[in-house]
Amino acid sequence: MQCEPNPASLPVSHSRTEQVHIVMPGDCNQYFRLFGGQLVQWIDTVAAVVSRRHSGCAVTTASIDRLDFLASASLNDLIVLKGRVLYVGRTSMLVGVDTFVESSACQERTLVNRATLTMVALDEDNQPTAVPRLTPETEAEQADFARGKAMYEAKRAARGL
Repeated sequence: MQCEPNPASLPVSHSRTEQVHIVMPGDCNQYFRLFGGQLVQWIDTVAAVVSRRHSGCAVTTASIDRLDFLASASLNDLIVLKGRVLYVGRTSMLVGVDTFVESSACQERTLVNRATLTMVALDEDNQPTAVPRLTPETEAEQADFARGKAMYEAKRAARGL
């Protein structure tokens, strides 16, 4: 995949992604609860879609920075994953993915997982490449941006950069 030229900055809404799954028997453990590893795979895919949309490039997962299992999901549950860019560095994007179980009857959603991943944009030679800036527009996006920036800076400081 070649990188496509992108504008200098993009809004969060440009790359926001939602993915839906039904928990099938092969996704479950012996107690008919969703395997954590299966959910991580779905989260990683959503983060890749979000970051590809934002960067216009191929991407790779650099790290799963945070992964909080808040509740379980069970066989036949409807799983909704919602991803968005929280913050961007020069070549990396901090992506948040929230996972919900959706009630079939009233479409009420219960948060079951929160994840934050660092994704890196790659050029045609599989080398890190610059990404567009992020323009948070809503108060919630601005709060995400501030938290994302703090996480990004703490991670850089921990690596001695």
